[in-house]
Parts: sequence; C-alpha cells; structure tokens
Amino acid sequence: MRVVLVSGGVISGVGKGIIASSAGLLLKTLGLRVTAIKIDPYLNTDAGLLNPLEHGECFVLADGGETDLDLGNYERYLGITLSQQSNMTTGKIYKLVIDRERRGDYLGKTVQVVPHITDAIQEWILKVAKIPVDDSGEEPDVCIIELGGTVGDLESGPFVEALVQLRHSLGRNNFFSIGVSYVPIINGEEKTKPTQHAIKQMRSAGFILDAIACRCERELDEATIQKIARSCQVEYEQVIGVRNMETIYQVPLLLEQEGLLKLLQSGLALDEATLSPARVQKGQVLWDLWKKTVVSERHLEPVNIVLVGKYVSLDDAYLSVRKSLEHSAMRCKRKLNLTSVDAEHLEHDMQHKDPTKYHNAWKAVCEAHSILVPGGFGSRGVEGMIEVTKWARERNIPFLGICLGMQVAVIEYARNKLGRAGATSEEMDATAEHKAVIFMPEGSKEQMGGTMRLGTRTSHFKEGTEWSKLRGMYGGAATFDERHRHRYEVNPDYTEDLEKAGLSLTAVDDLGVRVESIEIRDHPFFVGVQAHPEFTSKVLDPSPVYLGFVAASAGCLDQMIAAARQKKELVNGTSGGSHF
Repeated sequence: MRVVLVSGGVISGVGKGIIASSAGLLLKTLGLRVTAIKIDPYLNTDAGLLNPLEHGECFVLADGGETDLDLGNYERYLGITLSQQSNMTTGKIYKLVIDRERRGDYLGKTVQVVPHITDAIQEWILKVAKIPVDDSGEEPDVCIIELGGTVGDLESGPFVEALVQLRHSLGRNNFFSIGVSYVPIINGEEKTKPTQHAIKQMRSAGFILDAIACRCERELDEATIQKIARSCQVEYEQVIGVRNMETIYQVPLLLEQEGLLKLLQSGLALDEATLSPARVQKGQVLWDLWKKTVVSERHLEPVNIVLVGKYVSLDDAYLSVRKSLEHSAMRCKRKLNLTSVDAEHLEHDMQHKDPTKYHNAWKAVCEAHSILVPGGFGSRGVEGMIEVTKWARERNIPFLGICLGMQVAVIEYARNKLGRAGATSEEMDATAEHKAVIFMPEGSKEQMGGTMRLGTRTSHFKEGTEWSKLRGMYGGAATFDERHRHRYEVNPDYTEDLEKAGLSLTAVDDLGVRVESIEIRDHPFFVGVQAHPEFTSKVLDPSPVYLGFVAASAGCLDQMIAAARQKKELVNGTSGGSHF
C-alpha cells in the first residue's frame, strides 16, 4: 500500500483539501485506484452537531456518515464513494481504545497514548485504505491522507506520531509527504519566514517532507522558490507554487504543470507499478475529459442564481450546494454568478428594522434568473424563505428547494393555495393548528447526534409522472437514489389536499408514504426534494437535480432532459442514483 500525506503549517484553511484531492486526481490519471482519509483532531465523534457557521457544512456519505466537508472534495474530484470510517476524529479513536480497555482487550496493561492510541490510528488507516471505493470493487493502490489543522497543534500530537511510525513501517517508497504552507505578500514582497518556521516544526515532529506546496495569491518569484528550497534543505523541484486559479478545478492542471506528478511517480516508485493497458487508458481518458471540462469561464454567458439561506455569512456552510451549481454551470457552458441572500433580510419586519438590508435582499432576488432555497435547521429566516418561494411560484421563476427548502415550499402552498392560515412546521411551532410538516415518527427527541434519517435512500416516482421535469433529468427512470439528512417530513395528512390544489407530489419513499419530491406541472421549473442531491454531484457528472435547475435558469432544460434520456438508454436502465 502507498500513502500520500498532506499536512499543513502556518495557518489552516489555505487549501490542503484541494491539494490532497488534486494529488489524488493526478494519480488516477495514471490508471491507479485512489482512496482518501481525512483526520480531524477535534474530540467530536463526527461533524453532525458542529455549527455550520464555524466549521462549514456537514457532508453526508452514502452510508449515513456525517463528516468533514473535505470528504466531499475527495468524492467530487476522484469520483469515489467513501464510508464514515474515512473520517477519523480524536473522539472516534479514543472511544475505540476505551471500549477495548473496558472489554479487557489490553489484559490489565496501562493504556497510554503511545502505543495504544497511535497503534489504533495506524490500524484504522491500514484497514480503511483497503476498502474498495469505486465500481471496480478492487482494493485501492494509493491512500491520500489529509491531517486537519496545523502540525504543532496540541490535539494533533498522537496523529502526528502515528503517521511518523506509519512512514517507517511502510518504507521509503510507499510514503510521500506534502507539506502545505502559506507565503504572505506584505507591501508587495513575498515573505518566506512563516514557511521556514512551519517546515522546521514539521521536521521537529518527525515529518520528512518530499514536497512543499506553497500557497500564494500570485505566482511565486524564482528567488522566493530558491530561498525556500535553500532554507528548508530540499531540492528546487520539491518546492511547488500553488497560486490562486480562476477556479479550483484548474488546480490539478497547475500542480501537474509544477511537477507534482513527476515527484509522486519518483517518490512512490510508480514506474515499477504494473498496470493493465485498460487502466492506463482509463486514466488518460479521465485526464482528457477533466481538461476539456474545466475551461476558462471568462467568455461564457452568465447565469444569475440567488441562494436564500440561513448560514450565508460563511460560504463553506453551503459548500456542496455551491459546487453542485458550478458543476452544472460548466455542463451548461455558462458562467455561474451566485448571490447569497440572508433569508431574514427578506422578511417584512426587516423593512422597518433595516430598510437598506431589506431593499438590497429583494433587489438581488429580482435580478436573478432563478432562486434556490437550501437546507437548514431552526426557525430563523423561515418566513423570508416562504416569501421568496411565493415570489418564484407566482412569477414563474425557476425554483429549487432542498430539504428544508422543499418543506418551506409545502408550507407556502398550504398557506396560500389551501387557505391554511399560519401553516408551519412542527420544528417552528409544535402547538400550531396547521402543521404541514411534522417530526418523523422514528426520530429521537432525546438524543441529537446520529439520529436523523441519514444516508442514501431510494425514492420512487409515482404513476402518471412521465411529464415530470425532475424525472426527465433522471432519464425517465422509475426510481432515484440520493442522500438524506432530516428529522422532519411533509405531513401525510396534507398530501391529498395539496395534490388537489395543484402541487404534484411526484416521488415517495419505499413505503409510498413519505414525500420525496414536489413539482408544479405548468411552471417552468418548480421542484423541491427532501434529499440532498448536492452530496452526489461530481465535477465530471453533475447532479441531475441541480443540472435541471441550472439548465432551466439558462434556458436549455429541454436539451438536458433529452441528453439525460439518451444517457439512460446507453447505460441500459441504470437508475439516477448511480449517475457517476
């Protein structure tokens, strides 16, 4: 087994996840099978209860794992399906070791960080690195490991020690270490001292770096690269400048141009690896398609979309939604202009509290080609979401509601078309007279972590929905598989009245009771889904839901539906859930 470790110094949040994903993609272009592991040193068991405004979105895996958003980057770039074991946290590791101690597995020994915690970390990596993650069903050739945070953080100490030991046990040609650093520009001058200190600290911790990826807003000067190489005792070729690119999808092209692939081939002795001609050709086809897809957006016609949400102050809170829109815009050959609007700013009260915010929010809505309302929790901003949903419905503006966004669309319809004044969700008001959305009966109100309806679920299009635009985007399939994350559902007592009033409930769950999608038939595109299709969107294979929405926004929905039906015929009945 071969491992590529990506760790960081100076500061976090400079792009380790994108560099790790890009390195994995470059290895895939050789025909190798690649998997990935993200190490998060925090004590939480998973990311399910983390505040999205502090930590970014919670990415949901096919098996229901609630994980760090970087696992989404790995899946999007590499076209793989990871498991919840692919996200390792201090909480998971310590729980594993403590459970073993309670069972008596250590036979009365004193349980310590070294060797018990560090051994458990290595065992975890070696086990997960062998789990198949693609449709080949074969064991991966290379495992990308990203160590979260920065080397030197107190909480990451056990992981650093375990990785140092792992490098020694695997051997020199089976372990490649990339250190990511930041080169700030102060008064026009590129400063190398932070990188020098970061690399020194990594070495003190035991890391032997095979490449130094230097993040900078611009292309590094030749003198800067020479200075870093000389000060950090590495060869000039081992210092890789990673400047800001027009899109993050061009980073793999930059890293290949900067020589990272050659370093990986040499450092991992990949020239000695024997791959079948078919795998080599598959890798080349992947690379050619990637380069063809991630073209410059400068001369493309724009598509203006407004995202009305609760957590818009942090872009990463809706990272997968943003990436899904980008994937779809690339497929439609449009430049995405995405504007985020705080749902609270659209509420009537805001007109009196802060007229400027109210005016600017509605101005953005009025100027957009389409409106997207994503998921979220709690009552804040919901009334604003209801108002903008009504605006889209009445003015025939393309609309997409995701999870809470679909529930909001149902509430709006119940209020304004069914005449159920004050209709709401049980989440907002448990004592309301008209609860159009209710708590799922199988849910838990005592324990929050890991108790939602999570992971991939199959949805079934109802009979007579051949007209459905959503079904058309899945190629006319009878079912589709998407990932879920929710505690509330459309009230089954309302479904008959909603349909009579013109809101089509086009898809339901396995039991035929739980509403999975809604549409308005005579609307250009009014779709709501209970699932989170953004979690399965890939760079080279956009989510059918988001692609349909962007296509409707850009005026090319009919072409995309025709292409989806053609693709469905070519793959001979594959359901929409496996569209990568």
